[in-house]
Amino acid sequence: MLKDVLLCGAMAGALLAAPTIHAAEATAATAKDATTASTDGTLEEILVFANREQADSGKLRASNTVDIMSATELEHTAVHNVAEALGLLPGVTVSNTGQSVAGGIDGASRGEGMLVAIRGMNSEFAVDLMNGVEVAQGLPYSRSVQLDLLPPSGLQTIVVNKTLDASMSGDAISGTVDFRTPTAFDFTNPLHISVQGGARLESRARDYGETGLGGNTAAEIASQFGRDRQFGVYVSGYYDKRHFTNSEMAGVDAAHNDGGWGFAVSSTSNGATNPAGTDPTSNLRQTGISVGVSDGSTERYGGNLSLDWRPDDTTAIFLRGSFARENAVQNSTLSQIISTNKSWNQLASGLYGLSVDKYRTSVWYETNPERADLSTIQLGGEKKLGNLTLTPTVFFSAANNDRPNHIEASARNDQYSSSARFPSGIAGMGSNDGYPVPVFSPGMYDALNNSATALWARRAGQLTQQGSHQDKYGAKMDGQYDMADNGPLSFIKAGVKFVESDRAVTNRDWTNPYFSALGYPNSTWSSLGIANGYYSSVYPGRYNWSVPKVNQQTLLDYFYKLQTASSFDTCNGNYVDNMNCNTLKGREQVTSAYVMGDLQFGQVEVIPGIRFEHTDIHNTFWQLDSSGKTVGHWENSSTTYNEPLPSVLVNWRPDNDTVYRASVSQSYTRPALVQLGASSSVSISADTGVKTITQGNPNLKPIESTNLDMSGEWHNSQGGMASTAVYYKRLSNYLFDNGSSLVNPFSTTSDLVSISQPKNGGNGNVYGIELAFRQKFDTILTGWLSDFSIGGNLTRQWSMVDTGIKGLDEQPIQNAPGWLANATLSYAVGGFSADITYNHTGSYLAYYDYLGQGGSWDNLWVRPTNRLDLHVGYKFDNGVAVDGSVSNLTGDYTYWSHIGHNSLTLSNIVDSGTTALMTVKYTY
Repeated sequence: MLKDVLLCGAMAGALLAAPTIHAAEATAATAKDATTASTDGTLEEILVFANREQADSGKLRASNTVDIMSATELEHTAVHNVAEALGLLPGVTVSNTGQSVAGGIDGASRGEGMLVAIRGMNSEFAVDLMNGVEVAQGLPYSRSVQLDLLPPSGLQTIVVNKTLDASMSGDAISGTVDFRTPTAFDFTNPLHISVQGGARLESRARDYGETGLGGNTAAEIASQFGRDRQFGVYVSGYYDKRHFTNSEMAGVDAAHNDGGWGFAVSSTSNGATNPAGTDPTSNLRQTGISVGVSDGSTERYGGNLSLDWRPDDTTAIFLRGSFARENAVQNSTLSQIISTNKSWNQLASGLYGLSVDKYRTSVWYETNPERADLSTIQLGGEKKLGNLTLTPTVFFSAANNDRPNHIEASARNDQYSSSARFPSGIAGMGSNDGYPVPVFSPGMYDALNNSATALWARRAGQLTQQGSHQDKYGAKMDGQYDMADNGPLSFIKAGVKFVESDRAVTNRDWTNPYFSALGYPNSTWSSLGIANGYYSSVYPGRYNWSVPKVNQQTLLDYFYKLQTASSFDTCNGNYVDNMNCNTLKGREQVTSAYVMGDLQFGQVEVIPGIRFEHTDIHNTFWQLDSSGKTVGHWENSSTTYNEPLPSVLVNWRPDNDTVYRASVSQSYTRPALVQLGASSSVSISADTGVKTITQGNPNLKPIESTNLDMSGEWHNSQGGMASTAVYYKRLSNYLFDNGSSLVNPFSTTSDLVSISQPKNGGNGNVYGIELAFRQKFDTILTGWLSDFSIGGNLTRQWSMVDTGIKGLDEQPIQNAPGWLANATLSYAVGGFSADITYNHTGSYLAYYDYLGQGGSWDNLWVRPTNRLDLHVGYKFDNGVAVDGSVSNLTGDYTYWSHIGHNSLTLSNIVDSGTTALMTVKYTY
């Protein structure tokens, strides 16, 4: 491990490329003049912002609408990773799970943010950059980037571009997020060294009797050297580890996976029909639940490297790189009450009332391991030839997201006979504060409380191995010509870029028979040695029966010991099919060119431009005969897109402290590769002889958007600022995130052949308003009150799209809260600082038609979350700084999803408690 960490620190990544902040000047002593270019082709200074005031100044000078998070703000956050830090900016939503992320509620139960969405759009509508490099996307079924890889340390500035000019990549409907790391020239002194170490504590783990301890360490060194300090080297490295033990109540999963729900009354005797005129969500009943513990650890390490040579004022050559790695271990053990037998009995009204007749008690165990990494490297330079500036660059990024040895196993009381089930006769479960309240039949509680010895071991494991990899590499050339005369044209920019991405995704599965069929009859997890002790309370404070601790290695040992050739069952009984049927390989090539100008008319700046992007996508997938009688074969598909992307940005600066902006632009987002080229299966109906082919659709259109934006920003002489922005996006050809499942599948049938493929939806609208302010009181108030400052932001957003699915034609976009808010109260005097931060994320729709009822009433929604964080720090004169922070002071739930917008009857809930972090840093 130490070798890996040192290697990361020696080769990893840094400041690549210029922002989208145009014609700006460095205001910080930490940001020396350094001209280079971003991968997106903007030609100006790279800026990093050391504190909030510098970030606000940079935002004011920007020619497009941006939000900036400075280095100091990152240090003062009480968050797990940069995804959560971004949630403090206006219009940014952070989610801790998603359709394209393995784990579902288990992913959420890690208790940290994972994906970032901007301005009412899902995370895949944004482009993520590391120092200007478009990073590779490692998630298997999405164009999103998993940002929990990155800790808040090691970054100098984060810039969120919410409007685009022609120099930026066009496949970013919601905007771009640029993570910037330092170079040696960002420090005042020729030698800079810092080291830090810290410890963390997770309160929910303590509730389970675990230590909940973790820690972190980081170091960086920067040196400017040479006769004229023309050489610069910056190297950093970090390592952190977190141990968690969190609570989860999976009522939605119990309903979706185990039939743990029903209508309280039905108009039919099979319970399938909600009575006319009755709100389905008010008629829901929870009939089974899963409650459990998610424990494990996340380990992250990586670093950044920046090499610079500036032989004269007209030449700069640089090498930047970054590397981030995350290893996650996660074990979820769920205690289950499953309604195996339900009936609906006729009532006097003529309707039928629900009766849960029998229950099964089970314990379910699964792992959610993850190995993810992200690396970038860029080699480039800049040469000024009079009024012409040329910036050639080559770049590479790689990402992996692997799920090795995901194993599942269970034990149940009715493994050998259905007569062992517990009789009931109740009409579903009650509720207390949104939590289901089970009613125990005689013996049920004891079976749950002693599940390691009372329940029979079922299967000797089901193992899944998933791998996802993407390489992204390319080159670009940008040029800017500055006009020498005094006409309105200030400069012209032009550039070309080529990017190629290679993607491979595999998913394979093995299922062992029951233990009883493998020579272990009447076995329990305890007798097999799979259970190793108990957590005394499955969900402290809510559900008090115990749940076993599972020895994962013992379970894996049994799996591999008892595995046979017939266990391999990814798709059927054929080895070749099982190896390839869930494999997708793709190559995407994007060639783009742009030209833009900058026109100055006194106080008004106009930036017109046009960009053109040509995309070729080639997918290779396995076509499977689902009967298993014929071995499948490889098939190919191709897709081409041509997108003209005009843009006009207008800025009016009536004085040095005010700017008004307006812009209109065209952008797009390409479909996920799994939707274009998903593996194909073929089946033939024995009754009708119709051959059904299910596959991806290479003819899917990209989602296209026309974007309108207006904003204003005002600064005062007392250290205050305020800004407002309104935006509108008109979408066409909408596609939503559906994980590995086909989006909106439709069938066409002719000559006894039916083809089922995903298809685009219709149009959509996204619009909103963002308000932000910040005010210092050092020149307004006197005494100790003058050391306070306040800040905050508020976002209101609306969305409505046509998904293309009957019954779901007008729906909100996924993961788009109606309200977002942040508020901060800060106090600073001398070396002491303190910050209290409040974060609110409103409710949002996460998944359409989750129970498959053919309408919108069973959409999966996520409840609002509120988080109160505290940071306290002190900087000594000798270079030592001590910082302490507490996240989620009030211990509010971390995640709560539910079926139906206004119903909590079927809910998934995660409680990860409070996290405390203490860090000591020395800077030389």
